[in-house]
Amino acid sequence: MKTYRADLHIHTLLSPCGSLEMSPANIIKQAKNKKLDIIGITDHNTTKQCKEVYRLGKIHGISVFLGVEINTLEEIHCLAFFENLAQISIFQSFLNKNLPDIKNLPEKFGDQVWVDKNEMIAGEEKKLLISGLNATINQVERKVHSLNGLFIPAHIDRPMYSIISQLGFIPDDIKIDAVELADISKAYNILSDKEKYTSITSSDAHYIEQIGTKPIHLMMKGTTFNEFKLCLKSKDGRKVIAGL
Repeated sequence: MKTYRADLHIHTLLSPCGSLEMSPANIIKQAKNKKLDIIGITDHNTTKQCKEVYRLGKIHGISVFLGVEINTLEEIHCLAFFENLAQISIFQSFLNKNLPDIKNLPEKFGDQVWVDKNEMIAGEEKKLLISGLNATINQVERKVHSLNGLFIPAHIDRPMYSIISQLGFIPDDIKIDAVELADISKAYNILSDKEKYTSITSSDAHYIEQIGTKPIHLMMKGTTFNEFKLCLKSKDGRKVIAGL
């Protein structure tokens, strides 16, 4: 068993609120500078930049979890992670189907471009990615788990765009693998049953300097997606260590 350092909520330049400096190469470089073993790529309502960050991570010895930050119909932000590119391709189709046809205004919301391995623009998303999907949190959760993914409500202690702020509670009929807190010390104030959910923290980085500022430490046998799954369940000595 070994302890690994992770930051699982990082946006790229594809998110309209993400800095254009958040290219795959710059993210991997900063992750190495921060001594991160694992990062999660979580753009708003899209997975289109995941593949290139994943490719670079393999070259530089950093495990990249393929993810997305979903905005549900209720305006609840949730993180989802998948094991492989085939799964995120299927989930991207789900996102494409459910993202409202609202045009992005780059001058107001920011650019929505993704880049290739040469750091050249490969495409631009025309629809506004920060819109709420035409899918409820229950529908999103079921789709994520149908693909053997992980479903984690994001920054549940924030006063906006969280499951607590929007619903006032965490429904029992939603299968949750963990919850993300902006401030881990708030867990005892936010969660009525502290033992019910594994809690993680992450940077929610939109700028290079934010990467690795709120890492978690994962005690497990390797940096694979399956090991992370087991770690969230505290299986056989694996555990999440927050606040180091």
